[in-house]
Amino acid sequence: MRKPDYTQFLKVLNKEVPDRPTLFEFFMNDQLYDVLNDGKVFDKGDGYDWGRKRIAAFVAAGYDYVTINGSDFHFPVSKKDHKSTISLNDADAIVDWESYNKYVWPEPEDFDSKVLDKLELPEGMKFLVMGPGGVLENVISLVGYDNLCLMLYDDPELTKQIFDDVGSRLVKYYELVAWHENVCALVSNDDWGFKTQPMLSPDDMRKYVFPWHKKIVETCHAQNKPVILHSCGQAEEIMEDIITDMGYDAKHSFEDTIMPIEEVYEKYKGRIALLGGIDVGFVCTATPEEINARSKAMLKQAEKVGGYALGTGNSVPPYVPHENYFAMIDVVRKG
Repeated sequence: MRKPDYTQFLKVLNKEVPDRPTLFEFFMNDQLYDVLNDGKVFDKGDGYDWGRKRIAAFVAAGYDYVTINGSDFHFPVSKKDHKSTISLNDADAIVDWESYNKYVWPEPEDFDSKVLDKLELPEGMKFLVMGPGGVLENVISLVGYDNLCLMLYDDPELTKQIFDDVGSRLVKYYELVAWHENVCALVSNDDWGFKTQPMLSPDDMRKYVFPWHKKIVETCHAQNKPVILHSCGQAEEIMEDIITDMGYDAKHSFEDTIMPIEEVYEKYKGRIALLGGIDVGFVCTATPEEINARSKAMLKQAEKVGGYALGTGNSVPPYVPHENYFAMIDVVRKG
């Protein structure tokens, strides 16, 4: 087991060459956390056993950080049935001014961030704090995707008000956690697109969504903390916005069916750090030998310019075979 060193991760986010190959993952799953911890049971006495379990798993896997939410802040929505898939239209908390006026907006300062103090980190490791979803994600969870598309034309004033209410509170959330000494960087997680295009037109994204992301980046940068954009979907039309306007330090979430990470890296290396990208579908279906070979080749491709950390294109859901996941990370853990 190699010792964590968050400064190596920061080198990647700063578009530099780390002293050793570096791993990145947004999150994994409880089954894999158990495997990485050899089934160890953590004390539940204070309610933070889940955090200690995650920290130990990230250390065992060879990461230099651990992802965590800075608090329990979230935007309440009506409870829905938990199923294996969800609909973007399964939301109706706000559909007009009447329902908007009835909605009780949560305030980030009402949720404490003691988790950042309660969980003890091993030497060399820090937190990578993610958000409770992003600007567009939370608006869709409140309004519904179809409803939002109609609202853009039927009531742009209400549309802007909802985006502003969500965006301003997310900025405050990051403001409350970015300063913490145990936080090395932050993730703004907000899915923006389908496989072929953004969920909204680029002009509407620039009008309603991007200004709040720019404020999130500025808020984190004010504390000298880099920010990663985790966003799924086709982003080619808006990549310049991500790099030059919003000023994100790194981009995560890539799919081979959109553009393989190897091509993305060649196109944008040196301008923004690029994380992961070993397609989840590939990790599920390829042989361990194929995964190992692709992972080694990707690290080789990035070894001179830097600004790259090895990981999946999105996350590690429970259906990823464990041996395939280890075939990827062992390239770094075992050389």
